[in-house]
Amino acid sequence: MKVNVVDISKNKVKEMELPSHFNEILRPDLIKRSVLSMQSKKRQPYGAMPEAGKRSSAKLSRRRRDFKGSYGFGISRVPRKILSGKGSRWNWVGAFAPGTVGGRRAHPPKADKKFEKKINKKEGKKAMRSAIAATMNKEAVKQRGHLIPEDYPFILDGKFESLDKTKAVKEILGKLGFEAELKRVEVKKIRAGKGKLRGRKYKTKKGPLIIVSSESSIIKSAKNIPGVDVIEVKKLNIEALAPGTVPGRASLWTKEAIEKLGKENLFM
Repeated sequence: MKVNVVDISKNKVKEMELPSHFNEILRPDLIKRSVLSMQSKKRQPYGAMPEAGKRSSAKLSRRRRDFKGSYGFGISRVPRKILSGKGSRWNWVGAFAPGTVGGRRAHPPKADKKFEKKINKKEGKKAMRSAIAATMNKEAVKQRGHLIPEDYPFILDGKFESLDKTKAVKEILGKLGFEAELKRVEVKKIRAGKGKLRGRKYKTKKGPLIIVSSESSIIKSAKNIPGVDVIEVKKLNIEALAPGTVPGRASLWTKEAIEKLGKENLFM
C-alpha cells in the first residue's frame, strides 16, 4: 500500500510504501479485549477493613442455667452484646450480624480482589497491528465520527516534528484539512449524573493523534490543543489508537515514525 507524503503546506513530496503492519485485518473484538485489559491494570484496589463490624463482643449464651444467658426470653437467635442490666434482668442489643446496627456487611468489597484482565501476548500484538492498520482505513476513521479531509490518509514530512509553537501547529492542522475536526473536539459536554460532582464534570471528544519518531518539540507545542494527542511511535499503545475500544482514530504519522515502525519491527 502506497501513501502520499506531504509537507506542512500540503504539497506532495513523494509516495511511500507502508510496512506490513498496515496490511493487518481489522479485528474489533481483539482490539476491545486489549483496551479493556490495559484499562483494568490502572484500577486501584479497594475494600473494607477485614475486621469492620466484627470488633464488638457479641457472644450470648442460649443455655438454660448460664449467667446472663438469654434462654427462655423468647428472643431471636441474633448475636447480641450487653447494653445494661438490673438485678437478674439483662438488656441486650443486636451486634455483629449483617442485619444489625453497627454490624458487619454481608459481602463487603475485598481489597485482595484482582481486577486485571489478561490477554495473550500474540493476541495483544495482533490487536496493536490491527489498530495501527485502522488508522489508515478511511471508512473506519469516518465511521468513528472524525471529520477528515477527502485526501486522507497521508503521511507528514519530518519538518512537522520540529514545530515549537502551539499557534503554528493549529494553523498547519487547519491547512491539512482538520479545521472542522478541531472545532468538533472543542465542544465540551456536561456529564449526566453524580459523576459531575466527583471531578469529572465535562466530557471531551478525542481528536487527531500525531505519531512522531522520537522526543521532539511538537510533543509540548501540541499539548494544549483540545482533543489532540502526540505520542512517540515506540510508546504507542492500544488505548491511544482506539479510545473507548473503538478502532479508527484519525492519525497523522510522520515519515520518520513510519520508517522506524518498519525498520525496528515494532509490535511484530
